[in-house]
Amino acid sequence: MQRSRRRFESAAMGSIMLDLRPGLGLGPFSLGMPICEALAQIEQQPNVYDAVHIKYYDEEPLKLDIVISLPDHGFHLRFNPWSQRLRLIEIFDIKRLQMRYATACIGGPSTLATFVAVYALFGPTYPGIYDKERGIYTLFYPGLSFAFPIPSQYAECCQDGEAELPLEFPDGTTPVTCRVSIYDSSTDSKVGVGSLMSKACVPPLPAGSLYMEEVQVKLGDELWFTVGGQHILFGASPQDVWTDLGRPCGIHQKQVDQMVIHSASDPRPRSTLCGDYFYNYFTRGLDILFDGQ
Repeated sequence: MQRSRRRFESAAMGSIMLDLRPGLGLGPFSLGMPICEALAQIEQQPNVYDAVHIKYYDEEPLKLDIVISLPDHGFHLRFNPWSQRLRLIEIFDIKRLQMRYATACIGGPSTLATFVAVYALFGPTYPGIYDKERGIYTLFYPGLSFAFPIPSQYAECCQDGEAELPLEFPDGTTPVTCRVSIYDSSTDSKVGVGSLMSKACVPPLPAGSLYMEEVQVKLGDELWFTVGGQHILFGASPQDVWTDLGRPCGIHQKQVDQMVIHSASDPRPRSTLCGDYFYNYFTRGLDILFDGQ
């Protein structure tokens, strides 16, 4: 299923510039970040990230990646469905995104990301892998790969281990990248298009991280956070929770049941909100409900 939204009709479409960090991330998006943090980054720049599509598999939500797609800028953010952490960044339309690496730029409408240009910017590397079925040659660097479409008449010169780098065809042309993948470089996996996409793994959590912290529950009594050691008692005040868990990511009022509101025996005003409210701790996967009375 795909959810999409568009915030401002007048927002400009087209190329933006983001810092390319091989093995680490792209612009404000870092590999391993929770999906809630990525969405917060997008929300902070509504004029830049105007069109946002969120895609997931309705029938089995833990089977396939959760994908945040930014079509105006030609890239996807792929999140592991279990941990909801960023495992792979894919640039699928290099003309819509200009990437800055060190002091040079590549991509966008004016700087073609050709094989020769990529090789000159990132330096020599081992020969890549040629996918005969897709007609794609993938060049790998640590935490970074570039996929190039190869015309069928030049397929023979791109066999694994036989291509001379940088790749140029007999007619003097050089292929232009059709996809860039950014992934964790702590493993030796080669990540690219097709089956190679599944090899991208979420980087390990940093030492002391509270993300996916084990929480023990004592029904009707308390929650105990095993890493931080906090005890949240049922009946605790908002001030107590704020002191123990820190500032919440969001605060939202609770909606009440529409059928209850419209029942003849209910004398309350016909509003969808009540006095109860939530503290939202998205990075902990936790909402805490307070009695508004």
